[in-house]
Amino acid sequence: TAVQTGKVDVGIAGMTVEPDRLENVDFTDSYATGVQVVIVPEGSEIASVDDLEGKLIGVQESTTGWQYCTEDYGDENVIPYPNGATAVQALMDGKVDCVVIDQQPALSFVEANEGLTILDTEYAVEDYAIAVSKDNTGLKDAINTALNELIEDGTVQGILDKYISAE
Repeated sequence: TAVQTGKVDVGIAGMTVEPDRLENVDFTDSYATGVQVVIVPEGSEIASVDDLEGKLIGVQESTTGWQYCTEDYGDENVIPYPNGATAVQALMDGKVDCVVIDQQPALSFVEANEGLTILDTEYAVEDYAIAVSKDNTGLKDAINTALNELIEDGTVQGILDKYISAE
């Protein structure tokens, strides 16, 4: 909304390119791919995303995982939490059957909490890009030029490796 109304020039924070957002803003070229995964307790009867029907799914509110799960399984089966850690704690406390969240934080949560595992199947794959006002194609073009240079010289991958890791 801040980009759309001109309050800010760009939105950069793991912004997923999706049809609803494309109605309001433009996006630069993608700089990373994100994967939504499912965390379950070890030994869970949930073995793949096909087993989520009728289960209580914990998510971080206002994320694409929340959006996808409510679209796929309905509000009554999805419990939003203020952050990923709270959703994972709810899973450990038996309040939800699984948690759908980005892969990198999921790896950290599973590493830090014995008895949890990530399903081998992906829930969703997303492209991350920078949101820019539809009225500012010049800025979008300039960002794409710089972004592509940073991708080609390895800078973007270095940043992703440093800041978006499971450690």
